[in-house]
Amino acid sequence: MCATGGESGVLASELVAKTIIFGLFGGLGLFLYGMSQMGEGLQRAAGERMRRILEVLTGNTFSAILVGTAVTAIIQSSSATSVMVVSFVNAGLMTLKQAIGVIMGANIGTTVTAWLIAIDLGEWALPAIGLGFILIMLAKNKTYRHIGQTILGFGLLFLGLGIMSNAFSVVKQNPKLADLFLSLEGSHIASLLVGILVTMIIQSSSATTGLVIALGTQGLLSFDAALPIILGANIGTCVTAILASIGSSRTAKKAAAAHLMFNVVGSVVAMLVLPWFTKLVYAITPIDGFGHLIANAHTSFNLINTLLWVGFVPFMEKAVNVLVPGRDRDLPQMAPEYLDKHMLGTPSVALTLASKEILRMAKIASEMVEDAKAGFFEKDKQAIKDAFAKEDVVDHIQKEVISYLSAILSRSSLTKQLSAKMAGLMNIVNDIERVADHCNNLAQYANDIIEENINFSEEATEGLQDFFNTVQEQYDRSVEALRRDDRTLAREVMQMENEIDSIETSLRRAHLRRVNTGECSPFVGVVFVEVLRNLERIGDHSVNIVEPVLDEELRIGKIDL
Repeated sequence: MCATGGESGVLASELVAKTIIFGLFGGLGLFLYGMSQMGEGLQRAAGERMRRILEVLTGNTFSAILVGTAVTAIIQSSSATSVMVVSFVNAGLMTLKQAIGVIMGANIGTTVTAWLIAIDLGEWALPAIGLGFILIMLAKNKTYRHIGQTILGFGLLFLGLGIMSNAFSVVKQNPKLADLFLSLEGSHIASLLVGILVTMIIQSSSATTGLVIALGTQGLLSFDAALPIILGANIGTCVTAILASIGSSRTAKKAAAAHLMFNVVGSVVAMLVLPWFTKLVYAITPIDGFGHLIANAHTSFNLINTLLWVGFVPFMEKAVNVLVPGRDRDLPQMAPEYLDKHMLGTPSVALTLASKEILRMAKIASEMVEDAKAGFFEKDKQAIKDAFAKEDVVDHIQKEVISYLSAILSRSSLTKQLSAKMAGLMNIVNDIERVADHCNNLAQYANDIIEENINFSEEATEGLQDFFNTVQEQYDRSVEALRRDDRTLAREVMQMENEIDSIETSLRRAHLRRVNTGECSPFVGVVFVEVLRNLERIGDHSVNIVEPVLDEELRIGKIDL
């Protein structure tokens, strides 16, 4: 039976719709996945160097801009850079001023993707996929496998772009659908909003740029209509940093607000001078082609925007302080305060500086004990969050101190006395880190108790509170003994160990009795036992911390802050 004309039309429309939808979503998926793989491969090939560069080489605004540009050009994602910046600011590794500079540079660096697309390397997509796959499967060296991942991502990116372009070629054949895209010609504001919305959804300004180029090469979008979409994409990409700042410190929220302000103000100014900006892009684009115009526009906008803002960074700082009012929680700085690499050639001074940093680390762990206690007995959720944040600080300081001590050892030949002192410091820094781990566990149990609405019996609560206080007193004494190099105080810490073991045994037996008599549920009982175990382990590490004070060979000496 032959299909009627009406049925044929419906079938044809369905086929066109499927081609467009499948091509658009499939192509966009390949594009985004390819870009993700390319950036991830480059990041892995570079190891932790990208993070170290961001952390160390952002001393002033200009160097921060250069670092932000370079890092984003390498990892192919301004969103990834902005998320790292927000996390660094939240951790105290980067100031707001440094973050603003990196964010400016990230906006420039992300335009590299537009240039890659504009060059139109689509014919190399399949060979790149094949070569990348071979390297991933056959290469034994990790670096080569990561390079293979980068090449594979590169191929997938262009394959996805080609699929999207083919899908839009079908749109061109359908007058109604073509008119839908061409209707953007009439309103620059509508085009700007489309750019913002699309980028917010797919969270990638590079992907939006790819879509615009695919539409433009099929004649569905003029450059005049495409330019506001690119400006909108710069605003839409800020959503990633904003999401990353949720639950972070106010300073981290300020960094996200600075990112948004930078792009919103820049885009508004560009929209106000759009006819002149359009002429500028045409004037500085010698190579004919829609992709080159878009790439040039994207780069020019971000370069000009950065140049306009670079002298107003202090104003931006003040503005975001108004936009995000209030004071931050007084969390300790994650970056080391005392470790000076210029002193590595003088081991005695360098070890003294390491001792000071370790003592700072010990005091942060002491705050964590207090935070965990407040979480348990005052149901203080903010104290629990503070404990989690401080555990990250302690972990970071531990790594920095160990790296610093290793650098001392590699640069200098140490005397027997200095070698013993270093061994003592190595042991102490690891014990303090373990104290922080146990405090983190205690804070997690406190959080579980609040979330699950668990209540201990009055007897259990009183016993646990006394145990907390005893352990906290022992740990604080160990830190003070370390600071003062006080043998008498160190011996008191050692003597308290028997008391702590006795209290732990007594509380455990009383707990078992309550479980057997049904006064306490098994689940609550498990939490109680784990809390006792973690507190007892803090006591053990407190004893370990003071051992160098009592050991003549390992003695560190008085630490003056």
